[in-house]
Amino acid sequence: MLAQLERFCLFQFGVCATVFQLEIHGCRGSVGLGLTAEIYIFIQADLMMSIGWPGPILRDPATNVPRIKKACPKAMLTKQVHPWMLGNEPVSATDPQSPAISIRGLTKRYGSLTALNDLNLDVVQGEVLGFLGLNGAGKTTAIRLLLDLLRPTSGAASIFGHDCWLDGLAARARVGYLPGELGIYPDLTGLEVLDFLAGLKRQPVDKERRQELVERLELPQRDLRRKLRQYSTGMKRKLGLIQAFEGDPPLLILDEPTEGLDPLMQESFYSLLKEARQRGRTVFMSSHVLSEVERVCDRIALLRKGELVLLTGLDALRGLTARRVRVVFSREVLAPAGLPPGHEFLETAPRCWRLEVTGPLGPLLTALAGLPVEDLEVREARLEDVVLKYYREGKP
Repeated sequence: MLAQLERFCLFQFGVCATVFQLEIHGCRGSVGLGLTAEIYIFIQADLMMSIGWPGPILRDPATNVPRIKKACPKAMLTKQVHPWMLGNEPVSATDPQSPAISIRGLTKRYGSLTALNDLNLDVVQGEVLGFLGLNGAGKTTAIRLLLDLLRPTSGAASIFGHDCWLDGLAARARVGYLPGELGIYPDLTGLEVLDFLAGLKRQPVDKERRQELVERLELPQRDLRRKLRQYSTGMKRKLGLIQAFEGDPPLLILDEPTEGLDPLMQESFYSLLKEARQRGRTVFMSSHVLSEVERVCDRIALLRKGELVLLTGLDALRGLTARRVRVVFSREVLAPAGLPPGHEFLETAPRCWRLEVTGPLGPLLTALAGLPVEDLEVREARLEDVVLKYYREGKP
């Protein structure tokens, strides 16, 4: 019986690469009618969470290996019914007034190392929030805590009002997750991976929606029939995006979503993101590409050494950094002895001034009134100008 179940898991679920042990309790070599067998499959927890595994994540006390536990009657051990598909009720965002993500005092320590310290953050339903930080800042730790891959030292977190740990099934059922590195099985084809992940969801996947995503991300059928070991980094990223978007979840948690994508596929991703936002979906995405964040996000949250040092909208963010202004005159003029508050000369030539202006430009325009201005050039503050200061200094 054990060998049969091992083969079943191999061909039906494709977990051969990461199955370490399979234990059958109370069966004695066979499963009688109505008798329950507890199957412990030691499997990559990241992959299970990436597709919204509804069961609890446990750890083997001897090896500390993540494992997934599920009670399976014999009647469910068939190729027609997946053991964990125990409910196909529609998944919604529930209360429209509750935050998509609510984090309070979230802290994670590993001995003397503090990976995340007292994080407080609300992500509003329908917004796109960029989660920024250097490597080791705590971004991945925060995401893993939300998905119950880690347990916090202290604090609380919820997704659409569902506690991430006490009500993790309901919380994760509302998430489409793209991990930084997709833990997928090299001996499966792309199509087998998509079918496998779709079978673990709590509601059916629209095949037409999948086909649309396949076409837009240019992952043709010939590539879907290839083994994953033959996939490039970009192809794996496309496959991960398809599995995250195909269920149209209320919340998308995307870790470096454009990593490995060429410019054309990045544009396709931005288009998918825009459409998801128009449908009222919420996006929580980490990225190192600041121009990308500036293009698609409503707000940014910036972590530095495990602490939140900046949370702001992009429009307000630009007001934190001075704009560069270049004024060209048609004839020589004298520079004034003083400037309005928030204005500073960088260069004063007889026919050209260069300034930094923090705040509104009105006082500068008033000061220029009556002068022979030929041209005026204003360079808006870049996201990089602000964020790099926080990366280096925390709060400037």
